[in-house]
Amino acid sequence: MSTATKDYDVIVIGSGAAGLTAALELAETKRVLVLAKGSLTGGSTAWAQGGIAAVLDAGDTFDNHVRDTMVAGAGLNDIETVEFVIEGAPKAIDRLCELGVPFNRDEDALHLTREGGHSHRRIVHVNDATGWAVQEALLKAAEASSNITLAPGRTCIDFITDRHREKFSAAGRVWGVYALNTENGRVERYIARATILAAGGAGRVYQFSTAPRGATGDGIAMAWRAGARVSNMEMMQFHPTCLYNLEVKNFLITEAVRGEGGHLLHPETGHRFMADYDPERMELAPRDVVARAIDDQIKRFGLDYVHLDISHKPADFVKEHFPTIHEKLSGLGIDMTTGPIPVVPAQHYTCGGVVVDLKARTDLPGLWAAGEVTESGLHGANRLASNSLLECFVFGEAAADDILARWDELTEPPAIKPWDESRVSDSDEQVVIKQNWTEIRRFMWNYVGIVRTTKRLERAKHRIELLTREVEDYYGSFVVTTDLIELRNLLQSAELIVKSALERHESRGLHYTLDYPEMDDEARDTVLVP
Repeated sequence: MSTATKDYDVIVIGSGAAGLTAALELAETKRVLVLAKGSLTGGSTAWAQGGIAAVLDAGDTFDNHVRDTMVAGAGLNDIETVEFVIEGAPKAIDRLCELGVPFNRDEDALHLTREGGHSHRRIVHVNDATGWAVQEALLKAAEASSNITLAPGRTCIDFITDRHREKFSAAGRVWGVYALNTENGRVERYIARATILAAGGAGRVYQFSTAPRGATGDGIAMAWRAGARVSNMEMMQFHPTCLYNLEVKNFLITEAVRGEGGHLLHPETGHRFMADYDPERMELAPRDVVARAIDDQIKRFGLDYVHLDISHKPADFVKEHFPTIHEKLSGLGIDMTTGPIPVVPAQHYTCGGVVVDLKARTDLPGLWAAGEVTESGLHGANRLASNSLLECFVFGEAAADDILARWDELTEPPAIKPWDESRVSDSDEQVVIKQNWTEIRRFMWNYVGIVRTTKRLERAKHRIELLTREVEDYYGSFVVTTDLIELRNLLQSAELIVKSALERHESRGLHYTLDYPEMDDEARDTVLVP
């Protein structure tokens, strides 16, 4: 049994930077429902340590930031999108200051740090916990708005489209979403004139990832099933430096540690090995270069990890710049002021996703999207550090602006059928879900990781085909749970990544294959059509 909720003008899926930015703008005149899968702070925004890239320094220019973004993205970026986002950055920072985000300052000016791939200092930050400060400010503003309803504990299953109307239509317009209310176990209909997808990436497809537990590619998989194109899913960014610790999973050591002078060292010889891979940029080379270098060291020398060392800097400097990291490591018996930090690469960011235009529109009428769930053309073949939160603000605002501008064209939703679970029963086979989840993440790490080959990709494809049949059979027979919904989406996302990787016969940015080590002269997006 599902209840239909029509009390809202717009539904936003995701309570991170992109979703809340859109919701706050819309809420000035519209009633907005924000759905979050787990807690309201469970997304990637709260985890972002680094900061937000913006041209604010006297010696810096938009052209410099555009060029750095294009270089990191290996020419696959869309120049129009890159200019659109970068020119919108100072305004986004101003708005965050108005919301009370306590950015670090040097007297009256914002303190700017530098990260890999940037030619200038242009990262505004709140110590090394920027994302949490941004999440807190946005959430506080959303909670204060009488026009925003925040609904945590809602696991979205599939978009409601014209196929779900009481009078069937194949037109494909989106009217909202079916979501599992995890409090009562019921599937509910959330219906509105406009829907914004801001559900984050697919990082948990991999065994080692800095992404939060809920980053299972739900938004990408849902949009694909509803008929939207996805692009560049093979471009999975691996962060070079995730803490290697058997007790603590996915603790990220921010790029800024290297930006402020940290060295990468072979843990046994102490050799500063980036000199062998990129002697000019060393530790400040783009992430794909650094991640591949570390991966090569680990595989070549049979290591578990490499060392990241900033202990040659004054202890007060290290503590002041990285209080969160220093405190976390101290609790694990590691003192970063006196010795090195053991690090390994881990999946960090989904550069591909649902295709959107500059107004944040997807291929599906009635559906807009923003943030990591999308492929807007900003990141190309590799995301430049600290451009991700920026994209959330600019495209969250673009989605809200377009919905408001076109409001009178958006018709009232039709009558929608309730969710049908008449033919399913409760499952006592949770072990099946856990086993499949573990298997996917392991073979994706081994076969579709930092360095790829066609043979490895074919092996992954074969495993995905077998598992898909198993999971679809399971999904059709049992009552939905969050674990089952996530497994289905994880598998769909894995299939899109492998399919995209097999289609790209070159090495570019984050997609590095031993079978096609050269880069083509022409940069082409890998666009998949459902």
